[in-house]
Amino acid sequence: MRKLILAVGGAMALTAPLASADVVGLGANVSYWDSDLSGKAASNGDVVDVENDLDLSSDSNANLSAYIEHPIPLLPNVRLNYTTIEQSGRGELGANFDNIIVLSGVTEVQSDLDLDQLDLTLYYEILDNWVNLDLGLTVRDMDGELTVQEVNGTAASESEIDAVVPMGYLAARFDLPLTGVSVGGEANLISFDGDSVYDYNAYGQYEIAMLQLRAGYREISIDYEDDDDKLDVDLGGPFVSAGVRF
Repeated sequence: MRKLILAVGGAMALTAPLASADVVGLGANVSYWDSDLSGKAASNGDVVDVENDLDLSSDSNANLSAYIEHPIPLLPNVRLNYTTIEQSGRGELGANFDNIIVLSGVTEVQSDLDLDQLDLTLYYEILDNWVNLDLGLTVRDMDGELTVQEVNGTAASESEIDAVVPMGYLAARFDLPLTGVSVGGEANLISFDGDSVYDYNAYGQYEIAMLQLRAGYREISIDYEDDDDKLDVDLGGPFVSAGVRF
């Protein structure tokens, strides 16, 4: 994943301010995300299916975000976003995986995936009317671990994710005038030399006074390789959120 950082070190220079907010704006929201996990993990050449072999399922996925927008054209707006993902399950291995040896039949395992993502996004408003368009750069700090533990033994496998990833940022929203109803989407993405991270969502929103209510679909795709560890997974599902805007 360190390859990705070198590839886009100059990405911020590609974003240029074409529009800005008329006044200072602040906002924050909290959301609950009900996601399903699929894909594969590899360690030391051994591969496991996280859905069929480990039976990982969602315990709780939460998301918090806050932003500030201002009327100074040359300075970007700022958004902070934090996502925590917890998946756990009890499954069965039919083949060896890292330090876990399957002698005959299957071996029962308890697995946990914990992944925290902290985003700093610097962006500009390109359009700001009934059509809203933002472009910028996100720096994502990813910190996670996949643990697979033999249930009736002591053997275990641990794979870590520890990377700082720059990503392109795009957000668009279309407002239906005088109704408080809008539809939109957001995306953070990067792909380079076999490694990639995609994070996008699409939503419908209703706004009344300072309150914003959203419902939609979010998906994260991670293809990460570091030495002998590899994680190629997708998380996707519906979300609901509530926020305030000042």
